[in-house]
Order: sequence, then C-alpha cells, then structure tokens
Amino acid sequence: MTSRPIFPTTPSPPGGEQALLAPVAMGAEAKLRRHRPPIGPSFNQSVDNQSAGHIFNHMVEFDTAQLDTVFHALCDATRRHMLRQLSAGERTVSQLAEPFSISLAAASKHIKALENAGLIRREIRGRTHVCRLDPGPLASAHQWLSFYERFWTERLDVLEALLRAEDAGPSSTPKGEEP
Repeated sequence: MTSRPIFPTTPSPPGGEQALLAPVAMGAEAKLRRHRPPIGPSFNQSVDNQSAGHIFNHMVEFDTAQLDTVFHALCDATRRHMLRQLSAGERTVSQLAEPFSISLAAASKHIKALENAGLIRREIRGRTHVCRLDPGPLASAHQWLSFYERFWTERLDVLEALLRAEDAGPSSTPKGEEP
C-alpha cells in the first residue's frame, strides 16, 4: 500500500526550493524594488494605482501635534478665560487665578498647559511670574478652523435659499383659515 500525501503538492518553482526562500533572505531594498500587481479588484485605487495623480490633503499641511496641544489647551473654560484676561495685557499668576476659586497650584497647572501649547509666555520677575499672550498658535488654529468655516457657510447659504424659496412659494393653508 502506497502512502499518499494528505495535502496536494504543487510543482517546485524554477530554481528549486531556494527560489522560494530567496525573498525571505533579501534585504529591505530588494523587497521594496519588487512590485507585484494586486490580485483581484483594487479596493484602494489611489494607493494601488501609482500612475494616478497625486491627492492633495489640505489638512496635512498643518502641524498636527501643535494643533492638538492648542485645542487641548482651549478645551477648558478656565484656560479660555485666562486667555481672555491676557488679551487685555500682562497678568501675574495670582491675578489669573483670582476670578476662580482655585489654588495657585491649580492655576499654575492651567498656565503650564497654555505654555505647552505656546499660547502664553511666562516671565519670572523676582518672585512674581508674569504671563503674556502669544497669539501665534491661535492664528494657526484659526486658519485650520477657517477651512471648515467655508464648508458650513456654503451649507447654511443653501439652507437659507431653501427656506426663502419655501416662504416665497404658495401657502399650503386655504384662504380664510388660520394656520
């Protein structure tokens, strides 16, 4: 009785078993040089089709780490109020903490978050820490938001036109009846 293999065998590739193992032994550069076309339909044609035109993503231009820290700093109402105070001029840490029922240590943590985002600068004058607004990072956040502002403005303009057209159209209630 002859034993048969459980799994069907495939013919060896040209070059024998060494040809199968060669890609594993190749360096990273050799792997990158090899390109195999995708098998079956392509689900991501912009990536799979390298001859396609380049896609420009407007949001990639922004430094995301910087924007993340700016928006993180702005997400807290206490810090936004502190920035509002600093827009009028320099303030000490105790002046910034005064409107809130928080300790100087808590105020200092809020100020540190604003400093990490680059929204304020702290200067030490003797024993006093004086803070001032640095509007640069706010400008980049504003630029990022203005991209979406255009989108919402266009959408609201369309909604306004639809509502005006509806108001200008014939009334759906018969004459003599009140709505």
